[in-house]
Amino acid sequence: GLPIYRWRPQEEVFGEINAWWRQNQAAGRTSLLLGYALGKAQRLLAGLDPGIGPIYAHGAVQRLNEDYRAQGIALPEAKRVSEAPDKMDWSQAMIVAPPSANGTPWLRRFGDVATGFASGWMQIRGARRRRAIDRGFVISDHVDWPALTATIRATGAERIWVTHGAVGPVVRWLNEQGYEASAIPTEFEGETDEAIEDLPEESAAQPVAAEEP
Repeated sequence: GLPIYRWRPQEEVFGEINAWWRQNQAAGRTSLLLGYALGKAQRLLAGLDPGIGPIYAHGAVQRLNEDYRAQGIALPEAKRVSEAPDKMDWSQAMIVAPPSANGTPWLRRFGDVATGFASGWMQIRGARRRRAIDRGFVISDHVDWPALTATIRATGAERIWVTHGAVGPVVRWLNEQGYEASAIPTEFEGETDEAIEDLPEESAAQPVAAEEP
């Protein structure tokens, strides 16, 4: 809901992720790629090049990977971290985990870790620093500003109701464009966009930071 959100082709971003993985391997660092466990993590897995090295997943991610595969959705092979052999050389691996795993004792087993986070929030200056990660990759599951405004125009609607997220700027822009736009208050009123996007993961009444057996 803001003009700064403009997504590049995801093939380009996945090329950067795979190149980052190779760079980490050369530097002897484990690659930890963070993305929401449902949907985003599977999208990230689908974009990884399994020819680079072994792929592992946090237990919360792997449980959902199995559900995706059961529905016939192809994903590259990924094992649970708990299935790794003894004395595993993690510096060659890519590990996909939910954001809540970052900064927890679960990471100690991996040695020197390079952290990456895939989210539309990485478009915002300072988001990577606030999350204490090394690299941000702009991959979002939401439409960007050009797609949002194009969809509004395509409907032919003259009256637009806006809710969830950056409501104020969108309403102002629509009114400036000649639409009759207004906001619909929701229970999320006053929340930041980032807090709202975090909600689905945190609302899953189970911890995801600890690896499952």
